[in-house]
Amino acid sequence: MAKPAVIVVGADKGGVGKTTVSRTILDYFSANNVPTRAFDTESPRGTLRRFHPDVTEIVDMTSTADQMKIFDTLNTAKASVTVIDVRAGLMSSALASLRDIGFLDAAKTGQITFAVFHILGPSIASLDEIAETARFMSGAKYFLVKNFINNTSFFEWDQATYNAYFRKIKDATEITIPKLNEMAYEQVEVSSVPFLRFVANKGPKNEAANYSFVLRGYVRHWLANVWSEYDRIKLTDIVASKEKSGSRASNK
Repeated sequence: MAKPAVIVVGADKGGVGKTTVSRTILDYFSANNVPTRAFDTESPRGTLRRFHPDVTEIVDMTSTADQMKIFDTLNTAKASVTVIDVRAGLMSSALASLRDIGFLDAAKTGQITFAVFHILGPSIASLDEIAETARFMSGAKYFLVKNFINNTSFFEWDQATYNAYFRKIKDATEITIPKLNEMAYEQVEVSSVPFLRFVANKGPKNEAANYSFVLRGYVRHWLANVWSEYDRIKLTDIVASKEKSGSRASNK
């Protein structure tokens, strides 16, 4: 049987663009024909579910019943990949819960593929988050994500300090998410559709839409740059089962 894969996207700090990154991951797997489901832990509002309602369920990560809903179904779900968008402030406690239920041990022994996309903020607090999160990363693919959602400057004032923290993390990999044109980002937000569907000029129900050609172009170019980062880290290979994923779907 295919080995299930779980990707946790999160940070303890808010406002760093966790859900934006989760949306790009879901679009990436969709374009590569990788069956994926998602859990949005921002209960009860659920920002991720607003953009990907067909594959996303809202859960309370602190609830044992909802933890069972996620992890007891890994081997029976039709989707081979599970993406968990962890709300702000819940990252450390969520990883501690994964340790307590034996999930991290299962990842160490190769029963489950586990990856963490840790979305960094520009402050020293994010460096402390790295040290905290790293304690749980044995057996996981650990990605440190610099998300330039607001022309953020990451630790340029003290690169040596950042490097010192980064060197402590064995096998951690950096990912850079470039900035998206602000007007284009706002239009996608208003449209409440996945980035991929916006580029294809489709509405929430896959009906024909009339989005700006210019703004669609900005999103297409940005999404291609994000996906090139996922290609670089071989994200589809990381979550691959015995059967190879299909070729990337057209987004024209």
